Amino acid sequence: MKRIYDFSRHPATRNYTIEDLQALKGSGQKLSMANPVGDDETLACVEAGIDLFVVGADQIEDIRRIAPTHFTGVGSTWAQFDSNEEIMAHAFDAMRRGADMYYTLRSYEAMEMMAKEGIPVQSHIGLIPTFSHYGGGLRGWGREATEAMQIFTTLKRMEEAGVFAVEAECIAEEVLDAINLKTSIVTFSLGSGSGGDVIMSFVADICGEASEEDTPPKHAHAFGDLGRLHKQIYKERVAALGAFHQEVAANHFPYAHTNITMRAGEKEKFLEALDKWTPAHQ
Repeated sequence: MKRIYDFSRHPATRNYTIEDLQALKGSGQKLSMANPVGDDETLACVEAGIDLFVVGADQIEDIRRIAPTHFTGVGSTWAQFDSNEEIMAHAFDAMRRGADMYYTLRSYEAMEMMAKEGIPVQSHIGLIPTFSHYGGGLRGWGREATEAMQIFTTLKRMEEAGVFAVEAECIAEEVLDAINLKTSIVTFSLGSGSGGDVIMSFVADICGEASEEDTPPKHAHAFGDLGRLHKQIYKERVAALGAFHQEVAANHFPYAHTNITMRAGEKEKFLEALDKWTPAHQ
């Protein structure tokens, strides 16, 4: 565990620092990265030993409450802000609230602007779902040499802009293997083989939960079967609610054992007093 000051200049500790991640290249060490949503998933990731987190900016306080020492990146969606100034303000706010890295899909100018101010910038290469229109849909990237060189050229341009890390999504594994040691940028491999410095996957995919699409993406491998359990829980919930409704409609519920009764002899006293009661004011 490393002692640091966070980007708000508060004393803190982190399991990994920027320098630690940069030192992964050529070391043979691989780190795991996931995207917990909510307290339960965050606690599960911590207990399971997941190394790094990437979350929405609105989650950072909860992450710091539950996992105060985990290196955690946050970011914004491509269309979330209209100007570089708004992006910059959002990035500074996220870093002040405990983020260790800021993800953006915006221009090289925006990336460079943030990097020059000392913000560790993460971007994205290969399959970028937001820009899948430009690539002819969701598909693998770098399967041909020309496109593989385009990926490398983009990576080096990001390096020039000061980018610290990239999500390398659905790139041919041979390409990431070949380019990873030719850049200082830390690579987070999502469906791009083991050549990345960090191996990333989504909590839902890891746990075998429902995908955003009809079928899980190629890079998704389920190490569990929570989807089956969620379906079972749903069926059990519907069955229980249905049984409750039927018993109420049949005038069978509440049951005797769920009700509160008066102590012995008290009912008679109460009914006698009730019969004798008259209003205090006529």
